[in-house]
Amino acid sequence: MSREAAWSLFLQYNRDPFHIRHALTVEGVMKWYARETGFADEEAFWGNVGLLHDIDFEAYPDEHCVKAPALLRSGGAPEALIHAVVSHGYGLGVETKPEHLMEKVLYAADELTGLIWAAAIIRPSKSVQDMEVKSIRKKYKVPAFAAGCSRAVIEKGADMLGWSLDALMEKTLLAMRASEAEVNAFMETYQAP
Repeated sequence: MSREAAWSLFLQYNRDPFHIRHALTVEGVMKWYARETGFADEEAFWGNVGLLHDIDFEAYPDEHCVKAPALLRSGGAPEALIHAVVSHGYGLGVETKPEHLMEKVLYAADELTGLIWAAAIIRPSKSVQDMEVKSIRKKYKVPAFAAGCSRAVIEKGADMLGWSLDALMEKTLLAMRASEAEVNAFMETYQAP
């Protein structure tokens, strides 16, 4: 599946700028992780998984990861991509367990990107470029901050990967820094249809 096909499919079910930004952020994060973990030859696939991971969330929030397979199949997505997308909802309505490193990264980093972004937008710079792990850790410890970002999922994901929570935070922060300018540039011009 090409990136263009994945983007077109995503836009059939998503319009909200918040969801668009999140999808682009997770796409960039997944591409960074592919390069950093020795899967550079699969970077485009990892990116498409990140882009499409919440394909059903805006239109079908109560059936998240349940509606995704049908939507993805309608757009010609391969079964490996469908499995990866569904697996990030493991234990939260679906029982498809993350198996591949890429799936574990998506499971761990998805919620964390939301928390990091929430911390970034309240900074004077509104950026992750000048953010440090200690700032993320501080916000992470406040349950009411970015309450929709499940700490339990983030911690379970770090455990699946065999990484410390700090290591996951540091890597995901670096990944978000790498794609932030591109995401911001797109969002400045994005207009929901």
